[in-house]
Amino acid sequence: MTGQLAGKRGLIMGVANDRSIAWGIAKAMAAAGAELAFSYQGEAFGKRLEPLAQSVGSDFMVDMDVTDDAALDAGFAALADRWPTIDFLVHAIAFSDKSELTGRFINTSRANFKHSMDISAYSFIEVARRAYPLMKEGGGTLLTLTYQGSNKVVPNYNVMGVAKAALESCTRYLANDLGPDGIRVNAISPGPMKTLAGAAIGGARKTYKHTDMNAPLRANATLEAVGGTAVYLASDAGACTTGEIIHVDGGFHVLGMPQAENL
Repeated sequence: MTGQLAGKRGLIMGVANDRSIAWGIAKAMAAAGAELAFSYQGEAFGKRLEPLAQSVGSDFMVDMDVTDDAALDAGFAALADRWPTIDFLVHAIAFSDKSELTGRFINTSRANFKHSMDISAYSFIEVARRAYPLMKEGGGTLLTLTYQGSNKVVPNYNVMGVAKAALESCTRYLANDLGPDGIRVNAISPGPMKTLAGAAIGGARKTYKHTDMNAPLRANATLEAVGGTAVYLASDAGACTTGEIIHVDGGFHVLGMPQAENL
């Protein structure tokens, strides 16, 4: 995919470490020729991010708290000062209280429901609203990350499933809203992956193993596969793809029950 994103530049939001899905996307986009900026939240994440950003030739990082309108305004103002236009934005941000990602969904608290929805779903709207003026003239691509717990029950995923369902709906509504301006909006839905966020979900190791044993390709998603999908969606090859939830999960989402040998 060398050169597919040559001349394009964009913002990657949500890299926590070198195992993050957002990092897999960033590496693939950089390899395809894109120029990258990164956002992070707080000093600790900034220190982790800096060497990664430097490894793909980026010297532009900005602290953004997606729950703080002033911080978002300042972050996107800094981005606009650096680049008058951008071609893509990757939103890889989600959060829920770890204590509510085990046990019964019925025990979800009001406070964590609101917080999870705010960070995991509503923030995509806030980010899109601020990215839109930077893309308006030439069009662009907005990408987010979801998971099939949005439409099927996954043990312990709980309130995050509801938040991802909202995020997928936001993706479709934003695609319709921004399509006349040439802006495409899509979500990538990987299978279970060994990330910092994934480890917070109860029973994560069993979920990885179950997917690996039963997906049609008998494999979980890889960072490289997710990154390649993001490159396609942000490239000119994805010019007519919008409002989609693209599964990168070894085909696991098509199954009705486990493979015969695992029943």
